[in-house]
Amino acid sequence: MTTVQSTTETVQPQWYVVHAYSGQEDRVKKNLENRIGTLDVQDRVFQVIIPTEDQVEIRSGQKRTVTRKVFPGYILVQMVMDDETWRVVRETPGVTGFVSTGDPPKPAPLEESQVQVILRQKTAEAPKIKVGFQRGQSVRITDGPFLDFIGVVDEVNAERGKVRVLVSFFGRETPVELDFLQIEKL
Repeated sequence: MTTVQSTTETVQPQWYVVHAYSGQEDRVKKNLENRIGTLDVQDRVFQVIIPTEDQVEIRSGQKRTVTRKVFPGYILVQMVMDDETWRVVRETPGVTGFVSTGDPPKPAPLEESQVQVILRQKTAEAPKIKVGFQRGQSVRITDGPFLDFIGVVDEVNAERGKVRVLVSFFGRETPVELDFLQIEKL
């Protein structure tokens, strides 16, 4: 057991990064929240967050919004660090430890600026578009006046959801601006 901090000090809660088994973050979060209530430490362990972001993914010509974990295998916990809260978090099934520094290792709190960036990302209004196309890639046009033409991606504009494709038309390459939904990978 590591001595972290005495319980007699009045300390502001800080955010800590907890490493969990990858792919088990949701289960670990649920287990941790249950342990916090059961072991009556909700006055010192405040929030458990899995940083996620929404992405628009285009598959088979369909737009889908999916939620992706920003840091797979990691969970953020806002808490006042002491021996008891350290033990509650550390002994939760699926938790492999805290992100630590020093010798001997001590859990390292995140800086407030880092936390703000992560939390802002979690509450972003517009989902990010996951671009499945890259420059130089061959694609088939699936919609519009150039239906079934084969072309090469020349430029990708993820913010606008557009792509410029060079299509061979009357013996010369012609740039055509299309929506991501109008093309598919070959």
